[in-house]
Parts: sequence; structure tokens; C-alpha cells
Amino acid sequence: MPMAMMPMAIILLVAILLAGGVSSAESSYIEYNTTQRIVPGKINVHLVPHSHDDVGWLKTVDQYYFGGNNSIRGACVQNVLDSVISALFDDKNRKFIYVEMAFFQRWWRQQSNAKKIKVKELVNSGQLEFINGGMCMHDEATPHYIDLIDQTTLGHKYIKDEFNQIPRVGWQIDPFGHSAVQAYLLGAELGFDSLFFARIDYQDRAKRLKEKTLEVVWQGSKSLGSSSQIFTGIFPRHYDPPDGFTFEINDVSPPIQDDVLLFDYNVQERVNDFIAAALAQANVTRTNHIMWAMGTDFRYQYANSWFRQMDKFIHYVNQDGRINALYSTPSIYTDAKYAENVQWPLKTDDFFPYADKPNAYWTGYFTSRPAFKGYVRVLSAYYLAARQLEFFKGRSASGPNTEALADALAIAQHHDAVSGTERQHVAADYALRLSIGYKEAEKVVASSLAFLADSRSSTEQKNSVTSFQQCPLLNISFCPPSEAALSSGKSLVIIIYNSLGWKREETIRIPVSSERVVVKDSEGREIESQLIPLSNSTLRIRSQYIKAYLGKKPREIAKYWVAFSVSVPPLGFSTYIVATTKETEGRSPTISTMNTYEASENNTIEVGQGSLKLLYSADEGKLTRYVNTRNSVTAFAEQSYGYYSGNDGTDKDPQASGAYVFRPNGTFSIKSENQTPLTVVRGPLLDEVHQQLNSWISQVTRVYKGKEHAEVEFSIGPIPVNDGIGKEIITQITTTMRTNKTFYTDSNGRDFIKRIQDFRKDWDLQVNQPIAGNYYPVNLGIYVQDDSTELSVLVDRSVGASSLADGQIELMLHRRLIHDDIRGVGEVLNETVCVSEGCDGLTILGKFYLRIDHIGEGAKWRRTVGQEIYSPLLLAFSEQDGNDWMSSHIPTFSGIDPSYSLPDNIAIITLQVKNKSQN
Repeated sequence: MPMAMMPMAIILLVAILLAGGVSSAESSYIEYNTTQRIVPGKINVHLVPHSHDDVGWLKTVDQYYFGGNNSIRGACVQNVLDSVISALFDDKNRKFIYVEMAFFQRWWRQQSNAKKIKVKELVNSGQLEFINGGMCMHDEATPHYIDLIDQTTLGHKYIKDEFNQIPRVGWQIDPFGHSAVQAYLLGAELGFDSLFFARIDYQDRAKRLKEKTLEVVWQGSKSLGSSSQIFTGIFPRHYDPPDGFTFEINDVSPPIQDDVLLFDYNVQERVNDFIAAALAQANVTRTNHIMWAMGTDFRYQYANSWFRQMDKFIHYVNQDGRINALYSTPSIYTDAKYAENVQWPLKTDDFFPYADKPNAYWTGYFTSRPAFKGYVRVLSAYYLAARQLEFFKGRSASGPNTEALADALAIAQHHDAVSGTERQHVAADYALRLSIGYKEAEKVVASSLAFLADSRSSTEQKNSVTSFQQCPLLNISFCPPSEAALSSGKSLVIIIYNSLGWKREETIRIPVSSERVVVKDSEGREIESQLIPLSNSTLRIRSQYIKAYLGKKPREIAKYWVAFSVSVPPLGFSTYIVATTKETEGRSPTISTMNTYEASENNTIEVGQGSLKLLYSADEGKLTRYVNTRNSVTAFAEQSYGYYSGNDGTDKDPQASGAYVFRPNGTFSIKSENQTPLTVVRGPLLDEVHQQLNSWISQVTRVYKGKEHAEVEFSIGPIPVNDGIGKEIITQITTTMRTNKTFYTDSNGRDFIKRIQDFRKDWDLQVNQPIAGNYYPVNLGIYVQDDSTELSVLVDRSVGASSLADGQIELMLHRRLIHDDIRGVGEVLNETVCVSEGCDGLTILGKFYLRIDHIGEGAKWRRTVGQEIYSPLLLAFSEQDGNDWMSSHIPTFSGIDPSYSLPDNIAIITLQVKNKSQN
């Protein structure tokens, strides 16, 4: 364009530049004032830079760390930490919080000593602050409280050892609902000053926004009162910034363009946007302090793209003067809130269940991946026992230890791990890590028991020649040492360890291949035993799953369970001997009698050798009555199975039932298809009722002579889906109790919380999903009661449960679905097990326990037996030559005075070796 044709403004600008009045370099450089300051009387916007880094979800934990498998998700935590640390070095006013120690540990061990010194300076100055501080951001619905303690302790110990810091704030921003135990045990009692999270029910959030009650004092425990209180902040939206303020390199939010020599100068426009968003949040928040969570999932892979914009916003917003912006952390924000000295609303109980839309209750994950949930629970108890035994023996500097299992269990508590909401290959990765950790801990257990059982001085560190085997597949009746045919003159030695602080008397079962066996106690006395034939269902599962797990079929063929009663001291072990006998020698075990009952028979069957009697109807093949002759409890009781068909999301609301969301589309009863619905096995120690409902559901109900509860072992699967319908399998225990729509569920295995059907204490519930909206997480148990009686059910892993009708308890035991619920995982919850013949749906083998008591008498049973379910007796096996074991080994051991047991209300949670670095 000729100069004569240029507009006057452009001619003047060109003239200035040609005259050299302002150089490009001089006009472009701006020094941003990011000094941290709180300004009284103004709205203070606390910008909290963070990256939410899932310890596994769509990718495995290691893939997320080093950036592998990026075809699934372009996420690399190593890049996040490299980039953030570099950006913090550039400006001492910048801040960043980090949460997941599993990732930080990986990064830290790869750094040079010089880099570590500089990073420690960032931590000491408060630029880099560790928040929450566990190995992961754990789930709050499906873990046991002991696992929450362990994974948090592991992370906090790491921070203390490396940085001499103690986290002050809880940051549970992504779990799908929040537990009372999180508030008081993992919050107030942990020493946290505050707790922050994002996910609450959409109806609850709407009311809190309106009433400015997003920030509360949360009292998590009724019994502990004010000592269980913690200041709690709920984000007004998600754990990301307001719309228009996300600045990852590919985000679409407009950056500040403040170079006057470039087009699209927009400083005032963006300042106005910032102030408008801040005022909107201030209108739903008490006091003049608001927090913006500046980040979301796997952000800051190029940290300068965030910090450059936050530098500019702090600089220009503070120049504008209407509000104040600053780099901050949740700790700084909490201190500012405390300084305001205002009265906060009180919140009690918990934040379950969680729904983000009318038909989207996130209550399916309470049960999702039940096999993995069970595996985590089993290894949690094993880890507790292994640490105790490691303590009694003393940790070897170079030998096996429990650390690998500790690490694997810690990341398994992640809110996309034990929750069951991860992709299948990630679930397999978690399970592999647990298996590797178990193998290492198994060596610790074996060597510790050998050390303790050796009769020589236990103070002398020695290598025992005794070799112990264990049976991790005992739940599917596979135990090579007990099944093997004993060679001439040899016997099977069983050491039984009790990790609880009180004496236990229980009946145990091990598989054997011969009926010619005799059981002796540690005094060498023959004791009563009972042989129980393995059921067809047990044999089927055993054959298929041993091949799936081990790649080959078992060499031995187990024919029986041999059951016998054991007595084990607190924190100690007892020894029992199983020997083979000739037909003319010794006392043989009682072979159980077996009776089958046809559906046409019209009579009542009584089961139970002790105080507890269960009555069944032969023609219907059903439980009909529960009788305890000791305390005169008698009650109608019925148990049944059914399923919910999973909604496929094809109606006007596209919400399907999936890994997270439970959205039923119909309820169906499962009737027995078997003409011989009942087989009763009787013996001196226990009775069993075997029921085969159809080709994929069976159960065994056991009544032990010395117990006053029933144990129900169920087998469910493969769930058929060839009809194109996903199914969510339930069992119901029904009584005639009038429970007034009220029931009680535990919080992470601790306190029981009162639930009322179709009711929320904090708001008037609009009922859209009358089934899914009344489901709650259960880790220990659930109970109902009326004026005279209470029904309790305890579980062996996390499940979803409810009481949808008076006097009834419902458990969801298994799920197999064929649609994704559109919550990010992008994969159908359809677990399969593959062997050479092909793949089929997963079969679940699990247990629950039920008891009926007079009102007020069930609490002790729930607590005591619940602890015993969590910490089963640990069995280890060896062989002996002749009868010399008792003379050459210590047959019984207790870590405390064997004549003493801890009080009923005291449980030992942690007993482990303290590292030298610990104070």
C-alpha cells in the first residue's frame, strides 16, 4: 500500500518507529509484580496451582509417570514435575502444591544431589508444598480404615524423612463422595487444619451455593464430638479454575496479550473477566477470601504456559485495584479463613451417595470389580500380620521385607483402583504389583514363623532349616502341601497365626486328598475332625481358576475339606499336626452325612449343632426361620437372589449403568432351576446347606457348632449377558421387622451411620432414582432394627448395600455390564477370565455373615467378628519326620502374655519394625 493511501494513525506509528522513538525491545519487557500479599477489605483470590495426577486409571501408574501409552492419554507426570520445579526456580513468589507421593518418589530418586538441595529450598520456603501427602489420593467409599491409615502413613513418613515436613491440609478433590472417617480419622485426628474436595451431590451443591454453606466445620464422629471437627471447603464447581482460565498449552482460554506492539491487546478485557469470575464466586462464599484451584488432571506438563498467565493476572488485577490476587496454597487460604474468626455451619455424618445428575448416582462402584476388592482386603490383612511377624523376628538388612506389599497396597487405595473404576489393563497392573508384594512378604512370614517356632534361643539371629509353605488360593480349595500324599512316616504340620490381640477359637478347613487322616493338637492329643466332600461348584471353580492363575491343572485331586477346631493365643500361633492313618490305627475324622431334598417334599429341615438353628422349607428350598436357643431369639428370615438389569442409556436420558454409575432398568428375581434345591451336610463341628440356584449361582451356608451366626459362601458367575443385557446381582435377607425405612451402614469399617430411605439430612431430596439413590458403601456391615430385634450382616469386602423395604437388607455382590457410563474410563465393565479354551465372565467367590439379636446386643458381635473377618487366621504348612516336631520346636507362641487378652474394645492396628531413620 502506498504511504499516501495509509490511514493517519498508521502513518504516525510508522513515523515514530522510523524516528527510533521507542525500540521494540524496550517496549516489550515487563517486570510482573507477583509479590504475595493479603489485602484486608478486598476480595482476595487465592490462586492455587496444582495438577491432579491419578495413580493409575486409563493408564498404569508407571505409564502415567514416564509418559507411556500416550495413544490413550497424553500424560507424563515426569514432565509435570520437571517443568514445575523449573518454573518455581524462575520466580520466588510462585507456588505449587503436590499431592501424590507415589509419583513424587519416582521423580525424586532420579534427581541429582545438587537438584535435590535446590528443591528442598523450595519446600522450606513454602514455594512447593506437599498437601494431603499420602502415596495416592485414596478412595473414601471402598477402602478399609486400616488401609487408609497405612497409605497415608507411608506418604507422610516419606515427606518427613526427606524434607522434615508434615502436611497440614487434606486435599481429596476427586473421590466420588466423602466419608465420615476421612473427616475425623484422616483429617482432624491426623492433625490436618482443613480439608478440601470437589464432588458432592448436585442437589446438595445447589443448596449450598444458594445459602453460602460450601465451607463448613465437619464433625465426622458423633462419639468423639468436637475433637473430630475439621474446617472443610467444597469447591463451587469442580477442581479446575473458572471457565476461561485454564492455560495448558493446548487449552482455548484467551491468554493475556499485553505487548502494545502486537495485535489483540486485551489486558483490561481479561482483567474484567477475572474480576467478574471472582465476584461470582465471592457471592457464594463467606468472608473475602476465595480459592481458585488452578489446574486439573495432569496439567503443568509445560508449566510456563500456566505461570506466565498467572503472573500477568496477579500483576494487572492488583494494578486495577478492585480486588486482590495472589499465589497461594490451601494452608495459606486456611490461615486466612481462621483469621476471619467467623461462625461456620456444622456438618455431620458424610457425603454419600454422590450424584452429578438426576439419573446418575455413583453407587455402582461400591461393588465394581469385586474380585479385586476382595484381593485388596485379603492382602491388607496379610500385610498387617506379616509386619507383626517381621517385628517379632527382626528385620534383616538384606533379606526379604514387607515394603513391596506396602507400596502395592498403598497405590491400590487410589480412587480409581480399589474403587473398580480403572481400565482392565490397569486393574491387572495393580493386581500384579500386589502379587509381587505378596511373594516377598510370604518369605518374611515363612522365615519369621520358622524363627519363632525353632526351640533354640530366639534372641540368636539364625537361619532355620524349617521350611513353611502357604496357600494363597485356599479360598478356591487349592493347597498343595495339605493335598499332597504324605510319604511314609511323615506328617503335615500346620502353624496357625492370630494377628489379633485376643484369643481365638475357630473351626478351620483345609483340603485333603484322603479320608484317612487324623488331627492332633500341640500337646499331641488327637482332636475331633470332620470330613466334608468338595461340592461340584467348588471343583469347577478350582479346576478353571487354578489353570487360569497358574497356567496348569493341579497335580493332586482334593476330595475333602477336613475341618477341626483350633485355639490360638493373642498375637501368636498354635501348632496342629495332620497325619495319615491306616484303617486299623487311630481315630479317623467323622465323615459328614449328606442328605438331598427334593422340591416336592413338604417338610422342614433344621440345620445346626449348637445354639443356632436355621430352618429351611424343603419344597421351596428356602431359609424360613432363624432360632437361637441360648438367647431365645426366634425370627422369620428368608434369603433370595435377584438382579437389576443395567440401563443401556438409550432412553431420553443417555445415562447407562457402568463402572461408576448404578442405574437399574428393572428388578428380576432369580428362582431355583434345580429339582434338588437343597443338599444338607451334617457333622459334629458344622452343618452346611448347599444350594445350586442355576448354572451360575450357588451357595453354601455354614452353621458352626460354637458360633451364633451363619456364614454364607456364594459363587456367582459367569453372569450371562448373551441376551444383550448387563446384570447387577443382589441378595436380599428378609425379616418381618418393622424398621421404619431406617438402616445403618459402616464408614470404612468404623462408625455406623444412620440412613433413612429417600432422605437427606442436609436438603430436601428430590427422588429420581429410588433404588440407586438409597445405596451406600459397606466395608464392615449393615444392620436394621425395630423395637425388639436387630438383623446384622457383615461382609468380606466392599459392597454396595441398602434396605429398600422394611426388615430387609440388600447387598450387591457382582456386576457385569455391556455399556459405558460416560464418566471418563471409556471402557465397559465386563470382566473375563481366559484359559486356553477361551474367555468367559468372571466368577466371584465371597462370603457374608448374618445374625439376629435382641435389640442392643448386636454391636459387640459386629465389632468383634468384623475384626476377625478382616484378620483371618494365617496358616503355614511344613512336614515333619516321625513325631519329633513338638520336641524340637516351640508349639505355641504369643507376643504378649498368653494368659492375657486385650479388652474387647481394643484392636492392634499396627505393630511393625521402626526404621533407624524414624524418631
